[in-house]
Amino acid sequence: MDKFNNKYRIASARAYFWDYGWNAAYFVTICTQDRINWFGKVLDGKMVLSDIGEIAHKCWAEIPQHFPFVKLGAFVVMPNHVHGIVIIDKTETDLNVEAQNIAVVREQTQKFAPPSPTETQTQNKFGPQSQNLASIIRGFKIGVTKNARLLHANFAWQPRYHDHIIRDERAYHNISEYIIQNPVKWSEDKFYMS
Repeated sequence: MDKFNNKYRIASARAYFWDYGWNAAYFVTICTQDRINWFGKVLDGKMVLSDIGEIAHKCWAEIPQHFPFVKLGAFVVMPNHVHGIVIIDKTETDLNVEAQNIAVVREQTQKFAPPSPTETQTQNKFGPQSQNLASIIRGFKIGVTKNARLLHANFAWQPRYHDHIIRDERAYHNISEYIIQNPVKWSEDKFYMS
C-alpha cells in the first residue's frame, strides 16, 4: 500500500495511461455503503424500486442535463448498486471551452504565487477534475445522497466506484446485455445480499 502525506492510502483503480475526460464509453458500477439494499428488491427477475431507488433512477436520467456532453447507454438500479454506461461525447467546441477554462484557472492561480517545484511535480496525473468521469459520478452520487437522506438519514454510498473503459462495439453490446439481464441473474450476482 502506498503512503501519501505519511498516511497509508489505497492506490487508484483508474488507468494511469487514460484521461477520463476523453471521449469514450465507460461501464460504471457504484455500490451502496456496506452493500445495504436501499434501492428496492428483485421480484421474479424484475427490479422493484424503493423510493430511494426511484431517486437513483431519476438522478441517473438527469445526468445529461448537468453534463451536456454526456450520453447514457444501458442502465439498471439494483438493490444495492447501479450499473450504467456513460458516454462522454464532447464536441470540438466543448474541448475548446474546456481548454480555455483550464487556462483561466491556471492564470488566476498563478497571480497568487508561482508554483513551487514540488507542486508542479505533484499535479493530478488524471488531469483537471471537472468535465470527466469522476465529476459525473460525483455529481450523481451527491444528487442521490442529498435526496435520499431526506427519506433516510443513514443512506450512504461506498466511497469509490468501479469503471471499465469500453474499447469496441462487441464489448459495448456484451456489457449492455449484462446490465439489462442483471435483475434476472440477481441471485448469482457477486453483490447479492438477501
